[in-house]
Amino acid sequence: MSRRFWSSIAAVAWKETQLLRHDKAFIAVVLIQPVVMLTLFGWALSNKPANVPWAVLDWSSTPTSRRLVQELMATGYFLPPRAVTAYGEGRALLRREKALAFVVIPKTFRRDIERGRPAVQVLLDGSDPLSAARLGVYITQVAAAFETAPAPRDRADAGVPARMPGPIEARQRFWFNPTLEDRTFFLAALGGMLLTNLCLSAMSLGLVGERESGTYEQMLALPTTAIEIVLGKLIPYVGVAFALMLMATVAAGAVFGLWPTGSWIALLIVTLPYVLASLGIGVFVSALARTSAQAVFISVFFIMPSFVLSGVMYPYQFMPHGVREIGAVFPLRWYQIAARRIIMRGAGLGDVLGPMLALTALFAIVLAGVRWRMKPRLG
Repeated sequence: MSRRFWSSIAAVAWKETQLLRHDKAFIAVVLIQPVVMLTLFGWALSNKPANVPWAVLDWSSTPTSRRLVQELMATGYFLPPRAVTAYGEGRALLRREKALAFVVIPKTFRRDIERGRPAVQVLLDGSDPLSAARLGVYITQVAAAFETAPAPRDRADAGVPARMPGPIEARQRFWFNPTLEDRTFFLAALGGMLLTNLCLSAMSLGLVGERESGTYEQMLALPTTAIEIVLGKLIPYVGVAFALMLMATVAAGAVFGLWPTGSWIALLIVTLPYVLASLGIGVFVSALARTSAQAVFISVFFIMPSFVLSGVMYPYQFMPHGVREIGAVFPLRWYQIAARRIIMRGAGLGDVLGPMLALTALFAIVLAGVRWRMKPRLG
């Protein structure tokens, strides 16, 4: 090969290096990404349960039953339990995700200990199979090692054989996913993950593409406001997003038998603010970026933490405080809560009003940020 060939390559490489050196936004994102990922995977995330919300129905109300609850607390996996007074109240906490475990201590607990057959009922939220199985193992281990009261001394002194109390049996039952199938956990949030990819990929190049093609100034010169421009760009993709969501939901039902047990209408309604918020974030990324390469890199950088911190792959309840609150700024956090409630728990519109309001607020905030970033006047 001639010297001219290599010199041409070197010249082009030098030119691109100079451009990259002055692209401070791109360099900042490249440097921040490993720091964020190291922090998440090295410190914030773990498959070991922590901060587990749970409820206790203690019909026995004896010192022994209270000591059992204290020993479960001493494992360090559980938050202080919510004491309930009725079985239905504990089941409602499970259905609303206010509790991941529900321990029921029967009225006959004291008598069962004396007879050597003590048992408690444990209802577990099986929507996340790995976490439910681990929680069940921890509760069973504590119950099996629990030291119940010794046999009455007077019976032993009288020479009468006394039955020593046996270990406590934890009778487990898994709700919402009785067979603990992993695919149920992932497929329930599949639509949300697909929509995140679609919305950010489709919209992150919208405004920056106009800027690179030289039509950005012409668009701003039109008799339209920034909000009108943004909403006009979003509307066509809303229809595409709904089609994708329905395709994913129907495919999961037809192939794997995972049909929504709740309201289809509620699923469609809560999808609208989620799609708008996700598309709005894509537009905001496009407004921030100066080149298409920057827009693609920033959108990918946003998608990964969104999957990790939202709870679609790892229960957000187990995340430490601070990280859990950061995850709340991602629309996928609220949508996966709503989708799993509808698909797995049989929820209706009233059960997903909280996530729907959060998504609407996020869309309003993103829209305000886009309006601030776009310059409605030339110069």
